[in-house]
Amino acid sequence: MAVIVQKMVGSMYDDRFYPDFSGVARSYNFYPTAPMEAEDGVVSVGLGLGHMVMDGGDVLRFCPRYPKHLMQFATASDFLDYSQKEFFALNMNDHPIDHPSGGLELARFSLQTAELDGTLHRVGSVYSIQNDAVYDGLSRDGVRIVTFAPILKQSLFPLPTITDYLLRLGTTGMSGPVEIEFAVNLNVPRGTPKEFMVLQIRPLVLSQELEAIEVDDVPDNEIICQSSKILGLGSIEDIHDVVFINRQKYKRSTSSEVAQTVARMNSQLMSEERPYLLIGVGRWGSSDPWLGIPVTWDQICGARVIVETGFKDFRVTPSQGAHFFQNLTAALTGYFTVNPDKGDGTLDWEWLLKQKRVEEENAVCRLQLDQPIHVKMNGQKGKGIIIKPMEIDI
Repeated sequence: MAVIVQKMVGSMYDDRFYPDFSGVARSYNFYPTAPMEAEDGVVSVGLGLGHMVMDGGDVLRFCPRYPKHLMQFATASDFLDYSQKEFFALNMNDHPIDHPSGGLELARFSLQTAELDGTLHRVGSVYSIQNDAVYDGLSRDGVRIVTFAPILKQSLFPLPTITDYLLRLGTTGMSGPVEIEFAVNLNVPRGTPKEFMVLQIRPLVLSQELEAIEVDDVPDNEIICQSSKILGLGSIEDIHDVVFINRQKYKRSTSSEVAQTVARMNSQLMSEERPYLLIGVGRWGSSDPWLGIPVTWDQICGARVIVETGFKDFRVTPSQGAHFFQNLTAALTGYFTVNPDKGDGTLDWEWLLKQKRVEEENAVCRLQLDQPIHVKMNGQKGKGIIIKPMEIDI
């Protein structure tokens, strides 16, 4: 048995010890959005110790090659909902001899504490409620939020360059995708280099299931939907319910009523613990009701897979789930974008409309299938298919 003793990275602030920020960099990203490619990688980073990152908390995600392209913040108000609101540090007032675990306590602290410590200035911005806008730096009055703007926009520290270099170096050295844990200490004496510490580097294990997924070996007549623009990964085989918008009956002037019907069905299916496939026309979550269905995430959060397709008579640029990005990645929800009228993917409307509906209201139809549909998402190729409920060799 080996024991590794590793120096903690960070600085003392009163009775707290923590790094300015820490995170995890991965050389493969299964939720890339244009202009990003999956091989460009992704970094999850947060103020303080990395416990917030490892626990899947509200931290910031960015691509090292496109550090200003933050998909989880589609609107200014998204910063209030999805940005980091607290951080972890070691409580140095703890006495190890009295602690049940024999070690120091990992404690939560507010952003106000980080501002007093001076660490929030290096990663923070201000949200103005009056203007519904985000301003870099902390010189204004307003809600303090963690945006990493001084790092990603103003190059206070070359985090994107360093992580991009290390990911490429690690991928070459390990002959495959890698995952790197790191911590950064900017609180150093004047004239002393700032500290970027690699804590671990290890192979990023892609499951055998993911590597084996093939989406090009299913006959077209067995497919409900196929897309070359997906977000997500893996295989799903337990979906019996489908909620879809009947585009033959849908009127854009009734999009608000349609959204409420979808929300009601979502609530019912969630209460019955039945994950479902959601298919809509236009953009899901559009702020413009004429361009899609104006739902919020809580109104469709029971969907295991979401499909977004263009109108029959009006082409809309697909959103690729930008407005739900944080929720999609946290829930590992599949997101398909198709626009058959432009030759981009397929959607078998004829099959959907032939199925027996257990409910229909405001052009919203619900199916409950005897056999499950099968969803296959190959994140490495950016392709996915949804297979009809039939016995096939998969």
